[in-house]
Amino acid sequence: MAELMRAVGYREDFLDLELPVPEPGEHDLLVRVRAVSVNPVDVKVRAGSGEPKILGYDAAGVVERVGPAVTLFRPGDEVWYAGSIARPGTNSELHLVDERIVGPKPASLDFAQAAALPLTALTAWEALFDRLRLTATSTGTLLVLGAAGGVGSILVQLARQLTDLEVIGTASRPESHRYVLDRGAHRVVNHREDLAAALPDGVDHVFSPHSAGMVETFARIVRPFGAVVAINEPPHLDLRPLKSKSIAWHWELMFTRALYDPTSTSQHEILTQVAELVDKGVLHTTLTERIDGINAANLRRAHAAVESGSAIGKTVLAGF
Repeated sequence: MAELMRAVGYREDFLDLELPVPEPGEHDLLVRVRAVSVNPVDVKVRAGSGEPKILGYDAAGVVERVGPAVTLFRPGDEVWYAGSIARPGTNSELHLVDERIVGPKPASLDFAQAAALPLTALTAWEALFDRLRLTATSTGTLLVLGAAGGVGSILVQLARQLTDLEVIGTASRPESHRYVLDRGAHRVVNHREDLAAALPDGVDHVFSPHSAGMVETFARIVRPFGAVVAINEPPHLDLRPLKSKSIAWHWELMFTRALYDPTSTSQHEILTQVAELVDKGVLHTTLTERIDGINAANLRRAHAAVESGSAIGKTVLAGF
């Protein structure tokens, strides 16, 4: 069984249906999916697609079969991954994924807890350590917008545990404020208020999942030679206000590896390191809501939660 998405505007956005079991390619794993999570990218792809499409970009499950060139995994291995937007999604009982973007599931987490993390952990890791090029000895101040969200809640943990940065998160509600502090932020400011007034000394780095209308604010609060890393792409974005301070702007899309560097094992290595950090108790799952049953009705419910814009952490669906 697989969940099939129809484009927004159809009478039924989601359908349950049967599809043939796919055959693994050279480097593919055929994974029996045990849990998936819903991310903003699921909603974005659903809204922008005019054709039926299997969604899902997070999964935890068990390897059922492997392709002839696979070397990293074997049948029976428990795995987690974020998949590729160029292939059918993870909202299916059996799913094909390239072994080079898959990691071993943390032994200390169940499948639902694990499924909350791959896409957001990869995005956060690449944003911090590939785009911003931060290291264990990096200092200064990092501002994390939307720190109670899926990416923000793991990025705060990574920055706090693996760098010497002061980590400031943004949140607007008491419950999200507490959640961000519990993830390790040094302090929290309200992103609905004047950030320049709340941060009079400025910051060195900004992580931005919500960049529309924010460039002027970034130009005010980011110190000279600082940097912003963004994961969204609002139309008509004008970055010229950043020039006088030589502020760098970076884009982060964790699907870039699968799209343009398919032989790289970078994401396999990142997910392996993250799993080790989870099993050591350094990082923690960001699961906040579990829904039992991966089916069209429950996916519709999970998408609605993400679309609300007020979700804390991650919503996960487990079991068929």
